[in-house]
Amino acid sequence: MEEKKKMDWKKEIKSWGLILAFFAFLYFTGLLPVVQGAIQSVLLSTGLIQPKLERVDLTDQNFDYSGQFQDFDGNRINLSDYKGKTVFINLWASWCGPCRAEMPHISELYKSLEDEKDIEFLMIGLDNDFEKSKGLIESKTWAFPAVHASFGINKSLQSESIPTTLVVNSEGKIVFYQEGMSNFNTDEFRDFLISQ
Repeated sequence: MEEKKKMDWKKEIKSWGLILAFFAFLYFTGLLPVVQGAIQSVLLSTGLIQPKLERVDLTDQNFDYSGQFQDFDGNRINLSDYKGKTVFINLWASWCGPCRAEMPHISELYKSLEDEKDIEFLMIGLDNDFEKSKGLIESKTWAFPAVHASFGINKSLQSESIPTTLVVNSEGKIVFYQEGMSNFNTDEFRDFLISQ
């Protein structure tokens, strides 16, 4: 009996050691957000996590169009160029698993709306290192326009967490604001964007 307890204890330690070694491998190789994002993307595909289109206190505020971004070809993008359009804005980072999880769905939403001339998409990378944001975008086949917050972000774009998504209507009002991941590629959300 005593011998069996010792063997069970050793098996338990080996099992935990293997689990810890696996997660350490993912962490130190930089694969943890990739794996995490892939699992969460599959979860989003089920349709269980969708954006809630109720108005919240942060909505209906005037949006600040001041500021510039840098696209991944090195061009400066002025936020003021988006005035008069409905703008879907998403704040993300390369190390953020939930950000990676929702990006394929945002890409599909973008593809379904890219012919709508009054709707723009702006995916803003917040990595401290420009090259990390650029590397993620260039390693994928996502269709949406992406930029980097090389020059900082204004108060309208500041958030407590990422991913954060907001929609600014053509009158410059924030009509949707959400912190956390969602599958935005739904008929309801598409209709919401078109109606703005």
